Amino acid sequence: MGHQDVWDSHNKTHSKGGRKCRVCSNQWGLIRKYGLNVCRQCFREYAKDIGFIKYR
Repeated sequence: MGHQDVWDSHNKTHSKGGRKCRVCSNQWGLIRKYGLNVCRQCFREYAKDIGFIKYR
């Protein structure tokens, strides 16, 4: 088992490395609530289009 066989062989579907923003593919600052999977920067940009309303 060489280095190439082991490198990046771990399944990343349920880990931090497997999650990314569906708009910009950013991995940091994700909002996962309600299955959004959008980073906070894209959420601020598209919140009205998604249907979120800011009350304050």
